[in-house]
Amino acid sequence: MSGFPEFEVIPAVDVQDGEVVQLVGGERGTGKRYGDPVEAAERWIEAGARTLHLVDLDGAFEGERVNADAIEAVVEAVGGDGEDEVGLQLGGGIRTAEGARELLDLGLDRVILGTAAVETPEIVADIDETHHGSVVVSLDARDGEVVVSGWTEGTGLDPAEAAARYEELGAGAILFTNVDVEGQLAGVDREAVAGVVEAVDVPVIASGGVATVEDVVALKEAGAAAVVVGTALYEGEFTLREAQEAADGV
Repeated sequence: MSGFPEFEVIPAVDVQDGEVVQLVGGERGTGKRYGDPVEAAERWIEAGARTLHLVDLDGAFEGERVNADAIEAVVEAVGGDGEDEVGLQLGGGIRTAEGARELLDLGLDRVILGTAAVETPEIVADIDETHHGSVVVSLDARDGEVVVSGWTEGTGLDPAEAAARYEELGAGAILFTNVDVEGQLAGVDREAVAGVVEAVDVPVIASGGVATVEDVVALKEAGAAAVVVGTALYEGEFTLREAQEAADGV
């Protein structure tokens, strides 16, 4: 399930301290809480989600998986095979190939690697050998530079150049997040997304700043294969169905 045959609007289920949280600008401590992760996941599936984007926020900051129980409860509740199978992708605190394989064997479709991919690029090829197409490399950009360790450390890497590098290593998709506008309902940076899309042939999942259905459409027009939406959906700026229908109409 590494590709996206049709453009998808993907709800975010970001978990901190066992609860769904949406951060503002990637800053720890800025989050607004939205309740139980399993309930949120089930609600988005009922609303028509075909994929869920799960993030262990504590894991992203701490460098190890902190909300494993909460995440596994979501996988157990909504994962599984069948015609109505929902795709599940998880990021946050995944630092080893062994840990990634355990998650994929647990029932996840894709693992999202950020810090680990930057610090040890060969981990992408390592995981791809046994779980082809299952690695999504997360490139989080602030001021046009890839940042890691919960968006706290700069790397000096250009997002488009980094995306091409990870495609060569076996990344099945690229998750590109503009941290400058994350969680702020401030609108999207279409040009930055288009730059990453042009650099690779694998799907690019866009994230950050989506405030309106027009933003969703703009990201599709920029070439993104999917968009992750968090705050706008939780705050009721638009519904999942409205966003998906708007994108489908383009």
